[in-house]
Amino acid sequence: MSNYPRNMTGYGATPPHANWPNGAKIAVQIVLNYEEGGENNILHGDAASEAFLSEITGAQPWPGQRHWNMETIYEYGSRAGFWRLHRLMSDLPVTVYGVTTALARAPQQVAAMKAAGWEIASHGLKWIEHKDMSPEEERAQIREAICLHAEVTGSAPRGWYTGRCSMNTVDLAAEEGDFAYIADSYGDDLPYWVKAGGKDQLIVPYTMDCNDMRFAIQAGFTTGDQFESYLKDSFDCLYAEGVEGAPKMLSIGLHCRLMGRPGRAQALKRVLDYMRGHEGVWFATREQIADHWAAEHPPLAGMMPSEMSSAEFVAEFGGIFEHSAWVAEGACALEKGPTHDCAAGVHNLMCRVFRSADEAQRLAVLNAHPDLAGKLAQAKRLTDESTAEQASAGLDALTDAERARFTQLNDDYTAKFGFPFIIAVRDHDKASILAAFERRIDQSRETEFAEACRQVERIAELRLQEKLGA
Repeated sequence: MSNYPRNMTGYGATPPHANWPNGAKIAVQIVLNYEEGGENNILHGDAASEAFLSEITGAQPWPGQRHWNMETIYEYGSRAGFWRLHRLMSDLPVTVYGVTTALARAPQQVAAMKAAGWEIASHGLKWIEHKDMSPEEERAQIREAICLHAEVTGSAPRGWYTGRCSMNTVDLAAEEGDFAYIADSYGDDLPYWVKAGGKDQLIVPYTMDCNDMRFAIQAGFTTGDQFESYLKDSFDCLYAEGVEGAPKMLSIGLHCRLMGRPGRAQALKRVLDYMRGHEGVWFATREQIADHWAAEHPPLAGMMPSEMSSAEFVAEFGGIFEHSAWVAEGACALEKGPTHDCAAGVHNLMCRVFRSADEAQRLAVLNAHPDLAGKLAQAKRLTDESTAEQASAGLDALTDAERARFTQLNDDYTAKFGFPFIIAVRDHDKASILAAFERRIDQSRETEFAEACRQVERIAELRLQEKLGA
């Protein structure tokens, strides 16, 4: 494929500063999944009973049958677990992922959510798998979910999380809903923007690790103190990063039928008390985090390199390798995607083309570079990039003696190697350039050819950083 849609880099080594309100060192975001009454059940028109996230180890769907044990486990969440968690967290900003058919069957719980000021986001129409749905069927369910959500809660949801999603979910949700965020991602500790549904869509990632679902899977949590210890370690790590100047977000995922059990709820209470005991902790709904992020870190404007046509890419980057647009043409033809929408990404693509070229092609690139402080510079016939680069090292203001020395070195170097002396002048000053000139002129042609190629790549890197940001 020529376009690889996954972004494997994200924010990289230098994530943006979150600037959480009041200088908070961490944002703690608690999700309460409300799914009870929206799970697979032949009463709901489904083909079989539910088999996911319960106390029944290795549960399997029962085609065409109701499953009494499974149903009552889910009912525990709505009848008892929800109320225990509501009492525990009614003073905190919580986001509810509400399956809309479940919410429609829970008028008292919805009233309690609203009384506590909790955000009620949409968790889809039903708590079922979407991976095998056609786009048309999934789109219809998203539309119905939004409509029913507004009927049940009084307003349309501003957040969306399908959970058991398909490869079409994010695009379809972005198209159908005016969502402040979509949460169907586990890919970061901070919100991030994607192109989805023909627009910039904010993603506020969710969690699978800091999630009580691990009480319902093999190799997960068994006792409350395991959950407590893991959440405390996660909090401590992110809190320390915030103290060091890189605040993040901690997502915690809860389910009424799982965390609502007494032995687990007690562990959650200890965790919340622990977090409340720290200064600079912002407990927030996902809606609050999304609105903050959109204000502080709006989507980048303009076309990204991975979205450019070949002509657009060459027009933008054709001069990065001096007078060698073929390098940009080759780079555009390589597999690229969002991870390449940065200086390092474009540089990697272009260097791959340059490095895989034969020696004659690379020699042509070397010979496309002008002499340092040579006749082209004096005649003001350098490219804009070369003019700025040489000026940065003071090569546009040489004394007569310095110019004579450069001219002699240029002539001797070119006569020996067959290509001009090349150095990334932005890494140097006039004295260190002369020192490198005098050192490198004594090297073998093979060694110097390799060094000149490395310098060409470094010049390209610096030019891309200037154009796209470091």
